[in-house]
Amino acid sequence: MKEGPTYRVKFRRRREGRTNYYRRRRLLQSGSPRLVVRKTNTRVIVQLTEAKVIGDSTVAAAVSSELSKYGWDAGTGNLPAAYLTGLLAGLRADARGLKHAVLDVGLHPPVRGSRLYAALKGALDAGMDIPHNPDVLPDEARLSGEHIVAAYKHFSENHSEGHHFSALGKKKTTLTAIPTQFKKAKQAMLAIPKAELKKKKPAAKKSKAAQKKLAKKKKEKPLEKPPRATPRKPKPKKLISRGKGKKGRKGGTKR
Repeated sequence: MKEGPTYRVKFRRRREGRTNYYRRRRLLQSGSPRLVVRKTNTRVIVQLTEAKVIGDSTVAAAVSSELSKYGWDAGTGNLPAAYLTGLLAGLRADARGLKHAVLDVGLHPPVRGSRLYAALKGALDAGMDIPHNPDVLPDEARLSGEHIVAAYKHFSENHSEGHHFSALGKKKTTLTAIPTQFKKAKQAMLAIPKAELKKKKPAAKKSKAAQKKLAKKKKEKPLEKPPRATPRKPKPKKLISRGKGKKGRKGGTKR
């Protein structure tokens, strides 16, 4: 670790490799809300956030795990799921009065036609205005999942080339129906009334164990504080006279 009087410790999220503050500053200088897209191996998360002094506030959000409510039974980490997640987040943001934003991909590499830009395409189709280059958006065939069906058919016929779809089990029957599921889920999202889109998620209910602990704390009486100790008064110093009549060494008084 570097040492010295002029060395300054980096921010915690910079040390952990989670935030690029130079890129974040350029996004905040635009003065526009951000379309934050984050992806994992199994999910896609899309948020519309506004930067404030006290911190970022989320205006609207959607997670790919919500897609099962709208008839999507396939995987939640693929490209069609990313598009549907961006569409749902864009519809919620539009219903809450947010129509303009800038794309924030974080530390993810901006690969052309990837899930990041599939989520962007979904937000654009929801009616949002986001600056972008049309060349980076995936085509309609990939958005509907036709490439997944083609890959499944190829590897099911040629087992020697790989076993990419061997762990699906019972879900193999739904793979070929991904394009039709995509259309149905998209139509179901576009048919959601604005009154429902404006509603925010209710706060998560606490478990019964947590509720019991809170109830016990309320019942318990607060402990009385012990009385404060009073400081002792200092003892008075003995005064020694230094005048005449002071005894000398072994014998009478001084003359």
